[in-house]
Amino acid sequence: MKPSIVNAGADAVIVYFADVISIEANQRVLQLDSAIASSDLAILETVPAYSSLMVYYDITRHSDTDIRASIKAIIESLPELQQVNAEQGQTHVIPVYYDETVGPDLARIAELHGCSAEEVIERHCRDSYRVYALGFAPGFAYMGEVAEDLQAPRLDSPRTRIPAGSVAIAERQTAIYPLASPGGWNIIGRTTFPLYEPQKGILNQLNSGDTVRFKAISKDEFIAAGGSVEAFE
Repeated sequence: MKPSIVNAGADAVIVYFADVISIEANQRVLQLDSAIASSDLAILETVPAYSSLMVYYDITRHSDTDIRASIKAIIESLPELQQVNAEQGQTHVIPVYYDETVGPDLARIAELHGCSAEEVIERHCRDSYRVYALGFAPGFAYMGEVAEDLQAPRLDSPRTRIPAGSVAIAERQTAIYPLASPGGWNIIGRTTFPLYEPQKGILNQLNSGDTVRFKAISKDEFIAAGGSVEAFE
């Protein structure tokens, strides 16, 4: 798909690289984000997503035509993807306590795929996941892609409150709820890995382009690390 630049309001444009989840498109997003940050354009903020980049600019410095032309020129100057490291960010190994007490959808996903809960855990820990985008809530990282033998649709009725640290799956994505909040993803475990703790200076522990691996731990290890088996509502 050829990149397209679309107006997104009086002071923003969106650059689309693809219309599907793609590592290549996400690499392009981060590549462009970095190039724009290094340019002399008057940019207020950029918001990278799976395959697009939202760019907010200073309308006192740039017109819509000007910003489009400048971004188009930057895109055309980007190096080929084979010259870009696929794992641009950090690698994180995140410990997770997988159990039905903290993962109420664990057994249902196992039934969905005709396997045991232990196999669901093994499959979730088997692969590495790329952080494609941040959003929904502070520190919430959308990671993928979840293998077909682990995928599960969103819940028909979202829960009113999911405890912070809950590890979840929704279709081809996996994520961790950084804060207690409503949500419709399938919960399979819980972690003490801090994603958003502004009082400790942690705003985005995970960033676009990072790689995440999950590691199963025991209940004793989880509790020793400060974990809680707080119930769901």
